[in-house]
Amino acid sequence: MAGRRRGGPQPVARIALTGGVASGKSTVARLFAALGARLIDTDQVARDVVAPPSPALDRIVARFGSGVLQPDGTLDRAALRRIVFSDDTARRDLESIMHPAIAAEVARQSAAAAGPYQLIAIPLLVETGTAGDYDRVLLVDAQPATQRARLMLRDGMTPAAAERMLAAQASREARRAIAHDIIDNDGDVAQLAPQVETLHRRYLALDAR
Repeated sequence: MAGRRRGGPQPVARIALTGGVASGKSTVARLFAALGARLIDTDQVARDVVAPPSPALDRIVARFGSGVLQPDGTLDRAALRRIVFSDDTARRDLESIMHPAIAAEVARQSAAAAGPYQLIAIPLLVETGTAGDYDRVLLVDAQPATQRARLMLRDGMTPAAAERMLAAQASREARRAIAHDIIDNDGDVAQLAPQVETLHRRYLALDAR
């Protein structure tokens, strides 16, 4: 994913925001953005870098075939997900295409961004081994049981499908091991705001040093 810029001073502090599926990363990101943080969402970047015309999209089609395209020529993300979900080789091939493209675009946006600090949302931070590229790592944490319940409610998944999705990601323990800061999101949204506000003040101070 994103690499920290070398060879010059950092204009603002860069915080990696991560967490497992259905942990509440998007909600936390919105709360930070409302307080003035500059948000770079790698999920959105991932969609942008395959918008046609796109070299990344061309490479995906060359690897996986035209069946991963919608009739209008855009990427059929659901079809591609079905291919890579149960095929580790296919998943690694996709990552070898997407990760460099995403990293380049995140670096471009980061270099151009202002704001008191930057919050870079990176769901696969553990998997990509890039935690050390950021000033701090913020983890949105939830119990696996909470994640499963949210997946079933939000996406209509069966318990078995939700369990497979959780098993395909880095473990909760691995995410906690790289985190400098942790937001507990086993409760409702009202419990998030005070945690976000406390960290927002901490990150403003980090930038001021």
